[in-house]
Amino acid sequence: MIILGIETSCDDTGIAVIKADQRGLKRTCLPTKQESMRISILEQAPYGINFDILSNIVSSQVKVHAKYGGVVPNLAAREHLRNIEPCLKQAIKESKINLKKVDLIAVTTGPGLIPSLLIGVNFAKALAYKWQIPIIGVNHLEGHIAAIWLSPNHKTSKFRVPNPNFFPAISLLVSGGHTQLILINDFGKYKIIGETRDDAAGECFDKIAKLLNLGYPGGPAIATEAAKLKTKSQKLKVTLPRPMIEQKNYDFSFSGLKTAVLYLIRDNKEKIKDEKFVQNLCAEAQQAIIDVLIEKTMRAAKEYKAKTIILSGGVAANKELRKQLTKATKKLNSKPQLLIPHLKFCTDNAAMIAVAGYLRYKFKRPNNTNWRTISADANLRLKNW
Repeated sequence: MIILGIETSCDDTGIAVIKADQRGLKRTCLPTKQESMRISILEQAPYGINFDILSNIVSSQVKVHAKYGGVVPNLAAREHLRNIEPCLKQAIKESKINLKKVDLIAVTTGPGLIPSLLIGVNFAKALAYKWQIPIIGVNHLEGHIAAIWLSPNHKTSKFRVPNPNFFPAISLLVSGGHTQLILINDFGKYKIIGETRDDAAGECFDKIAKLLNLGYPGGPAIATEAAKLKTKSQKLKVTLPRPMIEQKNYDFSFSGLKTAVLYLIRDNKEKIKDEKFVQNLCAEAQQAIIDVLIEKTMRAAKEYKAKTIILSGGVAANKELRKQLTKATKKLNSKPQLLIPHLKFCTDNAAMIAVAGYLRYKFKRPNNTNWRTISADANLRLKNW
């Protein structure tokens, strides 16, 4: 089956073509009757799935938004409108397929910036109408979770039908617009157990970087400065709060951390001119965010007896977060597996949307996949199939 994925939820225009093939992948072990009852995907899929990434085109708008220190919605929509057709042509050319071979269109319908979403959704609907093929809407967050099944360099990705040792899973989804802890009891069975009450972690990175004039996007800029710090100086030591880290829930709040940095800069006008002080500040800000994310994730993994921990979203590309989460996971007595997408699939891309769309199409088997039923929703929540 050939799936065309379309992603325009924020400031990256993504078009991908993937091939999903069930042939030749045998189940590693047959499920018991009890396992089949508990894990619906096992009942429906007798084989694993090969995902071949035939093309995965991403047109970045970083240069457009850099001077503003963040994404400007109307400018993002304008760039999507300009880039989406050339991206489609490039994706089709690179995949070396005939347009008539496309079997399904998967498009991000939310959450995201409504001007951006409308460009992708309307473009996808027009293609579905013209080609007279099924179209399925995909939750952007579900796409980030599905990114764990993608392999880099266009190699075949093998999606094995999960066994009982996969669920329950705890997903830490961290991006510029979202910070959530999600309990996954099966594919398509989600429960958001915690989320940010204000700024997302990625948004906090961006705003701190803007305060320090480090450029956009903020996450990589702060990580770069933090990595320069070889030895910590007591004279230049910085201490920042870890918001909500002690609260016995799974919610997050990063607006207070951003404000603490604002006041720190205001009260240290001379020190802020010292690059070592800036490096200390960046390292402390990064560590404050990481500490809160890991503490909440580990606590959730223990409470829900998670067999799998998934890290995804744009902030999942942060090397310190990846390293420290790996170390923390190994210390858990239950020894859950940790799954993190390859770096190239952490940020927004259409391949993850295509995979998520295929899985929903294959296992939910929706009755209505007509272009008329698809609409954009900026506040779309992650719901059960």
